Amino acid sequence: MTPTGATRPDLAPASLLPLAPPPARDEDRPGDHLTVTVRGAGGKDGTYQLYCHPGSGDHPDVAGACAALDRRTRWGTDTFAPVPGGSICTMQYGGPATAHVTGVWAGRRVNASYDRSDGCQIARWDRLVPLLPDLRPQGRS
Repeated sequence: MTPTGATRPDLAPASLLPLAPPPARDEDRPGDHLTVTVRGAGGKDGTYQLYCHPGSGDHPDVAGACAALDRRTRWGTDTFAPVPGGSICTMQYGGPATAHVTGVWAGRRVNASYDRSDGCQIARWDRLVPLLPDLRPQGRS
């Protein structure tokens, strides 16, 4: 035990301790990280990196995509869940666009595929706009 105000020579002040090096790989960065690959969506095709908490990356709308994901995230549910088997979906075609989302969100691994092949798949896609590009006809939201 040391007297009040005395210092212990075996303990260095926190300011003198070496700082940990920054993460060397993208997947080692703190926070949520997703890779979004979009194909068949016209001028909106590409592969984008999105980091949330804090927000960064080359996604066209980092703040909007992170906010949309935060709104959809609920404890005990999978934000990226596929359409449940046996669902009754309208027979409509939303175009050839596909998307693949991988990474980590809310501490869980993500590996989800999207298309616009029927009404259920279109609705699933549209729920994640602007993470996925908005392909709804102009004037509809």
